[in-house]
Amino acid sequence: MTADSAASNRAASGSGGADGDERGTPLVNIANALTTSRLILVPVFLVVLFWAGGHEPFWRWVATAVFVLASVTDRIDGELARRRGLITDFGKIADPLADKALTGAALIGLSALGDLPWWVSGLIIFRETFVTVLRFWVIRHGVIPASPGGKLKTLLQAVAIGLYLLPLGDSADPLKWVVMGAAVVATVGTGADYVVRAVRLRALSRRTRKGHG
Repeated sequence: MTADSAASNRAASGSGGADGDERGTPLVNIANALTTSRLILVPVFLVVLFWAGGHEPFWRWVATAVFVLASVTDRIDGELARRRGLITDFGKIADPLADKALTGAALIGLSALGDLPWWVSGLIIFRETFVTVLRFWVIRHGVIPASPGGKLKTLLQAVAIGLYLLPLGDSADPLKWVVMGAAVVATVGTGADYVVRAVRLRALSRRTRKGHG
């Protein structure tokens, strides 16, 4: 599950059943446990990534494994929360934050090691942060569903980061550039699309409230 879709699913379920969230859903549940584990794995990932100078092949393989493990929890926790009715306010906030923290840590770590240009990391992190803030800005007006482009963006980001983490050697540079370039294009494009949909949702919500008034 993508960061955007997981957050949308949790928000949608939460908005439709706030009483169940507050009264019937325990804070300690499997979905929140997976989200918390992803948050815990972020500093673990950074320690492993920078171990032995950051370019030791063995530790780069370990860092990649930690990144993949954390990414897998992202695929699972939102689905579990939605399907089993495990929506909590903690999950609605922590899930997208954990996603951004993992992606941001990987990008910043790679740039700090000189493996990835800083402008790439800055652009992606700015987009992810901006969309997260925008989501909370419009959440009282409704939920913006995840788009196919958003899911593709998340997949491209994960694959690109994985390629940069792996000690593949210079021969893999063209492949890394192409995949990361595609991730950057998708990141910018879906960010612009999200802004347009957020503005439309807010405008529609205002017109609806005026009509009822």
